[in-house]
Amino acid sequence: MIPGDVIRINSEIGKLKKVLLHRPGREIENLTPELLDRLLFDDIPYLEVAVKEHDYFADVFRKCGTEVLYLQDLMAETLEDKYIRSIFIDEVISEAGIMSSYKKQMLSEYLRSIKDTKDLVAKVMEGVKKTELTDYSAHSLGDRVKIDYPFLMDPMPNLYFTRDPMAIVGGGISINHMRTVTRNRETIFGKYIFKYNKRYADYHIPRWYDRDMDFSIEGGDQLILSNKVIAIGISERTDPEAIEIFAKKIFSSGASFDTILAFDIPKKRAFMHLDTVFTMVDYDKFTIHPDIEGPLTVYCITPGSHDISIEKETMELQDILKKHLELDQVTLIRCGGGKGVDAGREQWSDGSNTLAIAPGEVIVYSRNHVTNKLLEEAGIKLHIIPSSELSRGRGGPRCMSMPLYREDLK
Repeated sequence: MIPGDVIRINSEIGKLKKVLLHRPGREIENLTPELLDRLLFDDIPYLEVAVKEHDYFADVFRKCGTEVLYLQDLMAETLEDKYIRSIFIDEVISEAGIMSSYKKQMLSEYLRSIKDTKDLVAKVMEGVKKTELTDYSAHSLGDRVKIDYPFLMDPMPNLYFTRDPMAIVGGGISINHMRTVTRNRETIFGKYIFKYNKRYADYHIPRWYDRDMDFSIEGGDQLILSNKVIAIGISERTDPEAIEIFAKKIFSSGASFDTILAFDIPKKRAFMHLDTVFTMVDYDKFTIHPDIEGPLTVYCITPGSHDISIEKETMELQDILKKHLELDQVTLIRCGGGKGVDAGREQWSDGSNTLAIAPGEVIVYSRNHVTNKLLEEAGIKLHIIPSSELSRGRGGPRCMSMPLYREDLK
């Protein structure tokens, strides 16, 4: 039995009581222009300012009564057990893409020499440069060919987007299999925290998906619209096969969810996840990017006589939401006000990617001033955070947060 205050997410807008964040660290400073494509960045944030912006973000939660937990702290707690620490190091190295047994041994000795668990977690996150290993030398032909590549183990600069590697859905968790090798390494933290950390280990939390499954699914595509309806994007980062596996697992569990709406959205970087073009801000209000408004293809997945039933629906977004959320009316708040220059610019900095901390109360980036004004005109209370550097990673407030517990809606 999972206590109600450990994990529970039955909506996108219920009052947020507990959230998981990652404060950007030196992994950001290990980005270089040559590594941007490999590490999925378009620009290099300035760490000093990014940290100040992120601290402001965290303080908004605290002032609103939300407990903030940090990924690095939870992971450091987990690794206080020496056996867990040892198997974690082995698994981290095995997933770092290192083929040479010599390099694996060097890296193992180096990581095991770090005695403080918080320092160890930070080092795994920020990556290991070849120059940090005093006895390192290029032995093999492959090592010599790649002698100019600076890292023995790559950094994880996307970690401050805690939404994607895992998602709490109802009283269970999806430890996601992410599309790219770069980001799939991040999911190891969720695996260890929810399997071994004393806060969670005794509760046998249901797994709706796991990181070793074959198909990709990411948290930015998983939206809990109500205690019955989940929306999942079929996107650049999430496979339809993964959604089907997820649906079968959650429907057979006895959880309250009885409908999954699979939104077929454009497969391009600007529309990376469903939550980059669509978020819920109140019972009947949603932000959207105008290009997904409709007609939109949605696959309605429900429990069936043989596992699941799948029905294709092609409707305007408003009508889909009215039907499945049983609403009389729906207000769509368009990023940048509609198609045009403002929409394109503010979509680039995640104008549609809001985070609700209560019904009708959201966190937004300051730079998306056109969309923010429209939200205010629609009666939404805004907590506006600075965003010059955090936004360079191409993710908004929802991307930067992984809710652990929300109050259920009345």
